Amino acid sequence: MKTSNFDAQITAIVFDAEGAVFALGDGSVRFEDGAFSAAHDGAILCAVVHPSGNGVVTGGDDGRLIWHRRADAGVLATSARGQWIDAVDASAESGLIAFSAGKTLSVIDAKDAGFRRDFQHERTVSGVAFEPKGRRIATSTYGGAALWFARIAEQKPTFLKWAGSHTAVTFSPDGAFVVTAMQDAQLHGWRLKDQKNMRMGGYPSKVKSLAFLSGGVMLATSGANGAVIWPFSGATGPMGKEAAEIGFDQSALVVRVAGTPKLPVLAAGLDDGRVWVADLKSGKMDTLKAEKGAAISALAITADGRRIAWGDEDGGAGVIEVE
Repeated sequence: MKTSNFDAQITAIVFDAEGAVFALGDGSVRFEDGAFSAAHDGAILCAVVHPSGNGVVTGGDDGRLIWHRRADAGVLATSARGQWIDAVDASAESGLIAFSAGKTLSVIDAKDAGFRRDFQHERTVSGVAFEPKGRRIATSTYGGAALWFARIAEQKPTFLKWAGSHTAVTFSPDGAFVVTAMQDAQLHGWRLKDQKNMRMGGYPSKVKSLAFLSGGVMLATSGANGAVIWPFSGATGPMGKEAAEIGFDQSALVVRVAGTPKLPVLAAGLDDGRVWVADLKSGKMDTLKAEKGAAISALAITADGRRIAWGDEDGGAGVIEVE
């Protein structure tokens, strides 16, 4: 395991085409090969791989969206009135990048500097997610989730209603379901073809991290003493089904999860600094970082499940090769 200490909280981690990329609370980006970028004036709040697969796109509390590469960094967009950019997603399929600032969802095109769409919400946007084909975007906000067509300028969104504050959002890999995390320690989901509601509760703490894996038949989340696994096979998803919990440890909470889109491989980071990985098909589980310390604040895994990167609240970071 290769470890580093960056002296600032790790706020996000991604793997681009060349390796792990760490986004930090001091506004800098650190690449696994030692390259460095310090383009933000203030903390980085969110990060995603650029649609090209080269480098990382970050949003910060300076209201700027920046594309960092190993030899260059440039501003892609800014928010209105300098509002924080605290959620971002990108689609390799459509080449679009979406980000939120305050009540506004903005969409830009990685290949067309003149393209921009701004979509207004009644309440603050807390999460952003592209559908698998990159043509629609879901946002989480108070009262539910909104669905927008990414390129259409004038439109009214489809609003998926459920009372409460929704703090994060994701699409299932087949595009059939939208799931949000909520402020009151539960998930909520909708089957899109009929907007059927799915209540997914029972958590002892707030869910901060979600990851679909194994072709979309499982959704893993943080928020409990183990990783919570919801079944999503079939047309009904988790409706009428119970969640499972793996890696249960009464002394700690899972605060971050990272999954492989096509494989049943899941990584989890705990609030006591430990990291483990599990193969959900074989049941094999390995502890990758046994040393306790600051809570894991960011976690990422490669698509083949062979490399895992972690970062903690004190700036500790590492990249682990999985055998």
